[in-house]
Amino acid sequence: MSLARAFRSAWTQTAIVLALFSLALVLIWWRGPDWDGVFDAFRFVIWSWIVLALLLNVLSTLFRALSWRLTIGQALPEAHQPRLIHVFSAFGVGLFANAALPGRLGELARVATLRRHLPDAPPGTSATLIGTVIAHRLFDIVPASILIVWVLATAEVPHWAVVAILIAGAGALAIFTVAWMGARRHHRPMVSEGMGSARRLLVMVRGGLSVLKAPVPLAGAVFLQCLGWLLQLLAVWVAMKAFGIDAPLHAAGLVLVLVNIATIVPLWPGNVGLVQAAVAVPLRNYGVPYATGFAYGLALQALEMACGVGLGLLALAREGTSLAVLRRMREDESDSAENAIEVVRELEQDLEEETEHSQAREGASLTR
Repeated sequence: MSLARAFRSAWTQTAIVLALFSLALVLIWWRGPDWDGVFDAFRFVIWSWIVLALLLNVLSTLFRALSWRLTIGQALPEAHQPRLIHVFSAFGVGLFANAALPGRLGELARVATLRRHLPDAPPGTSATLIGTVIAHRLFDIVPASILIVWVLATAEVPHWAVVAILIAGAGALAIFTVAWMGARRHHRPMVSEGMGSARRLLVMVRGGLSVLKAPVPLAGAVFLQCLGWLLQLLAVWVAMKAFGIDAPLHAAGLVLVLVNIATIVPLWPGNVGLVQAAVAVPLRNYGVPYATGFAYGLALQALEMACGVGLGLLALAREGTSLAVLRRMREDESDSAENAIEVVRELEQDLEEETEHSQAREGASLTR
């Protein structure tokens, strides 16, 4: 067995993730905060602020889903536009997959979920929907860039964080520029399922980026994405109130920027420990004890997980599917992005089969 094939094995990947996670836990416990201080910080939490922060995260998610809906509206023919409720449901399934499973499988899961609600759409629709997901992720660059400029101008940013923020910001702007230039080139017809994998990948990206050539829908999608980020910023600030952290709004902006940077590369599940350190260290400049900042970081990550899992479970219930289908997608996943369409197609089939089995079971139960 070649080294590359061995690395693609699900068992090998699981073993690596467990090893990294175990190492992270050891380092957190050994070099981590004063755990008595962390537990004490949770004893004095004002839970009404936590509930408000969770609601703000839910609203943020809804605005992001609306932004994706506008993006889809420019990429698909008018006769094959999905219903808004189906977009919300697919987005929720994607959130759950990202929260519950390793990797970024949620992006493919939401495409497969939405595609099954478009049975009459032409060939190539799955590929185009993957392109809309890429475009939608690119829209995050606009509010993120605004946030970065504001934070660097107003917040007390540690020197190490300045370097990390500038590198992340420059990389994001470079990606957005390349995507913009690619979308402005001559438009190609909708991708065909019979194309070669590499060519199909390029065409599907450009098809999904068609919203970049429509100023009004583009402005609307970016505006909704900015609203989503603003609500998330307010959620971060409100959660500070829950822990008695009396810091200005730009401190919450600094936390939001660093949390996003800390999760760019998934070193282990959730990057637990790294995220909390990225939150606690800069907050010391605002007089927040490290243990309190660490506890606050744990709460922030738990809020994000609760939002993703909660909305995802509602979406899974509405779609009549289960986590087992998403796990099968994880087992069938390939490292090659060129196989994304095949992964989506297989997941679509699994979703349809599970729905049919569920309906059959319900029918048999009614008969009895």
